[in-house]
Amino acid sequence: MKDLFGKALLDYYNGNYSEDIITSTNISDDDELPLPYLFRTYNDMPKIEQKALQLAKGSVLDVGCGAGSHSLYLQNKGLAVTAIDISQGAFEVSQKRGVKQIKQIHLLDETEHFDTILLLMNGTGIFQEINQVSAYLNHLKSLLKPNGQILIDSSDIKYMYEDDDGGLWIDTNASYYGELDYYLSYKGEEEIPMKWLYLDFKTLQIACDSVGLKCKKILDGEHFDYLAKLY
Repeated sequence: MKDLFGKALLDYYNGNYSEDIITSTNISDDDELPLPYLFRTYNDMPKIEQKALQLAKGSVLDVGCGAGSHSLYLQNKGLAVTAIDISQGAFEVSQKRGVKQIKQIHLLDETEHFDTILLLMNGTGIFQEINQVSAYLNHLKSLLKPNGQILIDSSDIKYMYEDDDGGLWIDTNASYYGELDYYLSYKGEEEIPMKWLYLDFKTLQIACDSVGLKCKKILDGEHFDYLAKLY
């Protein structure tokens, strides 16, 4: 990876903000991801994220921490937070913003145990592909302390396949309609494409059942998104 996401975070933090990140997928056109949004405070967060932060307890693992906004909020509430991200830029920005415990590692390389694991801003995206969901869930389960919880959000993107008549044009030969190719560019540079997974709640629930996790929907968002608690 070129870590264009991390470069953008560093630019914003260092006062070099001139343009936003551009994202797209194999089923959607270019869309702007405003850099200020990645540095938002609690009051500017969607209600799903606010609810997840309210429910966080004990020792917390913030997976894919980005600029560290969730970690900082919980840290300021007195919780012991460990933030992780694979992005060097995210690591540096979170550290500079005051996140006390942060590691630049992949989720599957994490070995500590936690009372709460947070995966927000479409947390299922990190699973990448439908055939990897069970492996990730098993690993997350192994990181939980007794009575621990995983708080994760995602969206049912079936609506993106609807035509004007309400019919669906989903490719039945594809493995799962929420499995997308994700593209990111910043200041004229293109990141290496990656897989990104959106899971509808029922599919997540079935996957959780298969690995011995309970899955409860906590909250529906404003646009086909939801927050779930796995335990």
